[in-house]
Amino acid sequence: MRRRPGIGGLQTAAAAKDQYRKLGENVAKLKMDLMKEQLATFRSQLEDFARKHKNDIRKNPAFRSQFHEMCAKVGVDPLASNKGFWAELLGIGDFYYELGVQIVDICLATRPHNGGLINLEELCRLLNQRRKSAREAVTEDDCLRAISKLKVLGNGFEVISVGKRKLVRSVPTELNKDHNEILELAQVLLFLIFLRTALLNPTSFSLLCSSTSDVDAYACSEQHFAKFWWIIIGRVKFAPPFERKNWNFMAHGFVTVEEVARRLSWSSGRATDALETLLDEGLAMIDDGHRDGKRRYWFPCVSSIASFVGNETV
Repeated sequence: MRRRPGIGGLQTAAAAKDQYRKLGENVAKLKMDLMKEQLATFRSQLEDFARKHKNDIRKNPAFRSQFHEMCAKVGVDPLASNKGFWAELLGIGDFYYELGVQIVDICLATRPHNGGLINLEELCRLLNQRRKSAREAVTEDDCLRAISKLKVLGNGFEVISVGKRKLVRSVPTELNKDHNEILELAQVLLFLIFLRTALLNPTSFSLLCSSTSDVDAYACSEQHFAKFWWIIIGRVKFAPPFERKNWNFMAHGFVTVEEVARRLSWSSGRATDALETLLDEGLAMIDDGHRDGKRRYWFPCVSSIASFVGNETV
């Protein structure tokens, strides 16, 4: 007959369990203390690094972005306080607050033209144009960090994603799924218009190709499109700014009610309602001057604002 465990056995098992628990707590405490020590060491080295490379952090956008990544790994936020150690050491808090003020100025200046919705890439370009000096150049990452600090002003400033683009919203307008799909469609149509213009307009396309002979050889017929579409994309991506400013055929993106209904498989009523809402919010412009009688809805926020507002405005 098998004997059941008695009181002594139960007490022994409980004591062993308690010892294992204490041992586990001690091991966890040792690991925690070691981790804290390593973080303190890394933090100290990070401070020494910041002192040594102070000028590079303030003036080099790429260097500044990498510095923020290092800070995030050890739980340091240089922007948490404008009066803390990092602000006094680097002045980096003042940098982003100043950048935030400039972002507000540009958003207000362009609002009559884009309804308070501006492409992040375009915003960054206008900021660098205003700052002029290459030593004061900022990146999209800098803009995002500065905008995050504008949340103290309420819901007026927010970054939203439409397709692969990021747009900065400076008005408390809510965009639903239909509105986002229309803006994304306008971006796609904008690129298609650009490609077709490149095919049918050799003069404009010559800005993208290394020689006019390439244009004459291929732009005569759309059947050659597959042979040189990669030239278009490569030239767009890597072309210097002085070339890009001449690409007038890339200035706008638009849709029509019929285009939206066909490409998104919507009813015409749904397309009209969404487009008219965007128009009422000031995010779209209309053009009724076409022979086909179809109204065009243009969206400045998916293209360069430079074609709508002069440089002196911003």
